[in-house]
Amino acid sequence: MIYRFSTIILSMVLALNLLFSCNNKLSVEAMQYATMGQKVYTQHCQNCHGANGEGLGKLYPPLTDAKYLNENRKSLPCIVKFGMKGEIQVDSKTYNQEMPGVPTLSTLDVAYVLSYVSTYFAKDNKHFSKEEVENLLKNCP
Repeated sequence: MIYRFSTIILSMVLALNLLFSCNNKLSVEAMQYATMGQKVYTQHCQNCHGANGEGLGKLYPPLTDAKYLNENRKSLPCIVKFGMKGEIQVDSKTYNQEMPGVPTLSTLDVAYVLSYVSTYFAKDNKHFSKEEVENLLKNCP
């Protein structure tokens, strides 16, 4: 059982390493955060936002719009942890479906999942550190 689990984790790390190897501007820490974030994303976000962050029609926005993610970087940890209501514009489309938060996620898990989304889907070179997320979560409404 432990051998199988270790093999699965190692396979995930190697696969993501290959995916991120094309982007040589990512730090080792960013790759580690993003690798761990894939698991969090799959468990908590993928059902609505899709396996590749493509969103779900007019219900749930894609997570591939780098402009939206960059402009809203300071509010993203609050959205992940506590959810969001109201209309938003993503990739020139309007969405108005309530997003439930995941209040059980640790600060580190929020940093992991946002690092995965920003580096893998939006092709950004800057990940979310645990310290950054801690500071941003202090300012949630």
